[in-house]
Amino acid sequence: MTSTNCPFCSLPPTRILGSNAHALWIRDGFPISPGHSLIIPKRHVGSFFDITDTERSALLKLLDEAQKAAMQEFQPDGFNIGINDGQAAGQTVPHLHIHLIPRFAGDRTDPRGGVRWIIPEKADYWTQK
Repeated sequence: MTSTNCPFCSLPPTRILGSNAHALWIRDGFPISPGHSLIIPKRHVGSFFDITDTERSALLKLLDEAQKAAMQEFQPDGFNIGINDGQAAGQTVPHLHIHLIPRFAGDRTDPRGGVRWIIPEKADYWTQK
């Protein structure tokens, strides 16, 4: 995928909730919870490990802004923050984006392990087997 057909490189301005010189944030088009947001570099780059220090700082600044907005609007009890970096990690859009996923008490019976559940058979390390 090139920047000319990348969904994040051609976002309509109405989707953008915040931005700075190097990054922007939007609400996820397929949210898994209220307030699920994506923080995206403006430059078309696939991996977190290929961004500049300036871009990294810009992304993290917007992550803070998105978190504050989610707190104000939805009052979540916690957050998952994640990056799928590479096809083997589940990245489906090859333009770096950080997921900010608000979590709510009771949204899962047992939320322990959080992001560890991407490989379910290895997630639960606290139960004796």
